[in-house]
Amino acid sequence: MTQRFIGVDVGGTKVSVAVLDGHDLSEPTLQPTELSSSDALVDQLSTLIEAAGPADAVGIGVPSVVDFATGTARHSVNVPLQDVPLRRLLTERLQMPVFVDNDATVAALAEAHDDDLHQIAQSLVLFTIGTGVGGGIVIGGRIYRGATGGAAELGHQLIGADLSAGEPPHSDEAPQPGSLERLAAGRALDALGRERGFTDGPAVVTAARAGDASALEAVHILGERLGVGIANAINVFDPEQVVIGGGVSAAGELLLEPARQVARRFVLPGVGTRTEIRLARYGPRAGVRGAALLAGQEVLNS
Repeated sequence: MTQRFIGVDVGGTKVSVAVLDGHDLSEPTLQPTELSSSDALVDQLSTLIEAAGPADAVGIGVPSVVDFATGTARHSVNVPLQDVPLRRLLTERLQMPVFVDNDATVAALAEAHDDDLHQIAQSLVLFTIGTGVGGGIVIGGRIYRGATGGAAELGHQLIGADLSAGEPPHSDEAPQPGSLERLAAGRALDALGRERGFTDGPAVVTAARAGDASALEAVHILGERLGVGIANAINVFDPEQVVIGGGVSAAGELLLEPARQVARRFVLPGVGTRTEIRLARYGPRAGVRGAALLAGQEVLNS
């Protein structure tokens, strides 16, 4: 019999819910995220999942550092889930298995599958370039979480720490100076744009796609910085695919080509010879696709 899984993507502005029935993913249902309290958000998720109908399991992606075993967010900024045992609460309410993971992590799982939800990559690293820089890693066809569930915080790798003064600069709050997130996130593109007379990063991308020289320069600089982070990922994982998603990826090849060039320059010779560096395919739907796939993987491999 075909199994049925529900995927939920919890974002800072909206919640998306879809049903994976065999190899068919339904059109997502969208609702503004309930941010007034943890209880209100849990109630909202429970109601939306119940409305999606019966299922064999539920997968949920949240913008948080997640302890996967308990489904609890150890660190959560944009949604009120800090220290909330989301997996236990929803499992008890819904009386079905619930699995909770980081949103970028489940998006990576989505990108490792094609449009028909067949797996196309056994090893993949996803960079999400938005306001910050997130990431997800797939190894052996499964999500890689590390020892505590906090793996794939790719934005916090250091790509430009200045050691000339003996001690690298340090901040009490992330992102650190010299980190990929500090140098190559949407906020960095905002800064590069303001230096060139643009209001923000999206305005830079729009102008670059129209051929504006100063905007193209800003996107090129950001792409080169991203390329250093990509090189690090290839040197460590030698993956089949490195995928770039998030809002800034709207710049397309204008961002990706300088990133590819720099990545190839810094990758150790002989490493990454089969690595494809490409744009993400599923955009805002990657999270809900990956969450449903997560539920399926966990049930089928339990």
